Amino acid sequence: MDNDLGRALDAVGPRLRALRRRRETTLADLSTETGISVSTLSRLESGARRPTLELLLPLAKAHGVTLDELVDAPPTGDPRIHLRPINRHGMTYLPLTRRAGGIQAYKLVIPPNTRDEPDPRTHEGYEWLYVLNGRLRLILGDHDVILTPGEAAEFDTRVPHWFGTADPEPVEFLSLFGKQGERAHLRTTPRSRPT
Repeated sequence: MDNDLGRALDAVGPRLRALRRRRETTLADLSTETGISVSTLSRLESGARRPTLELLLPLAKAHGVTLDELVDAPPTGDPRIHLRPINRHGMTYLPLTRRAGGIQAYKLVIPPNTRDEPDPRTHEGYEWLYVLNGRLRLILGDHDVILTPGEAAEFDTRVPHWFGTADPEPVEFLSLFGKQGERAHLRTTPRSRPT
């Protein structure tokens, strides 16, 4: 058996036990709900028995999770992006892209009063920001500006920069970032001139 498949199947038992305990359900209750014997459930949770599809389907339904979640399946060709927030430097990052390299997209949320002291930093890349809600304070080199919903900024990240909330309200914004200095190209159509 493939090593990755074997490891995935071995991890199902502890995941089943954790799900059952989180629901505060006994093996007997789960047996009644799924039609799987208490002894089989116990052996699945302890790893003494390998799970089969016939056992996993009713267990996934009983625990209210997908089969993929139950076995911790790797992502496949599903085009949807499953947001997993990252908390860093007092901000919450929601990745909107998942491919390696190229321009990365994020939604960022900065809670109020978490980044009061500006500490401009530099790094390789190019960034484009678009404010969704709240007011974003952007320090970029010698400039100290406030961006409001609907406003955007773009800059080379080798220029010292910092951003935070402009007032005691959270701010939400989109960020497009290219590590190698890729610029976000916006395509617009010219306005027609009045004749």
